[in-house]
Amino acid sequence: MTPDPLLKNFSFLLTDKSLQGPILDLACGKGQNGLFLAGLGLPVILIDRDPKALEEAKKRAAGKRIEVTFQEVDLETGRNPLLTDHYRAILVFRYLHRPLIPCIKKGLIKGGILIYETFTNEQPLYGRPHNPDHLLKPNELVDWFKDWQVIHYYEGTLEDPPRSIAQLVCRKPILIPVG
Repeated sequence: MTPDPLLKNFSFLLTDKSLQGPILDLACGKGQNGLFLAGLGLPVILIDRDPKALEEAKKRAAGKRIEVTFQEVDLETGRNPLLTDHYRAILVFRYLHRPLIPCIKKGLIKGGILIYETFTNEQPLYGRPHNPDHLLKPNELVDWFKDWQVIHYYEGTLEDPPRSIAQLVCRKPILIPVG
């Protein structure tokens, strides 16, 4: 399995020597993105609620002799499973649970990187998901992080396969404004 093109294009940001801590692949599924980064020698934590997907990721990691930490966690229980000021980067692909946004913001270290890609409310034109709870409204993703340094933002339709998505790569401010 290959990593998502967005991650591949911006993975250089995650190798910055000034960034400390692990990279969190949130709702990682079978872990192709996190395993790609672990293969670059970066510390990675894979979190998902699906034990079968995590088991497949474990087998892939073992086959490639890659060290990764695995956590089986249901991210939608209402409790914050993320550590505060801990992660150099957080990856989120094809997953949206709005109550986690404040947890993601708090989880990244100052200067940490967020790479997020998920479906928009136009996605039902192309297929699943259809539930509006799992679809972003126009500019919703970028609005959540408007006070961060936006490195890349795209919202629209991608081909092969056709899908309506929003992509965001941003850096948490090093200095948080007071007041």
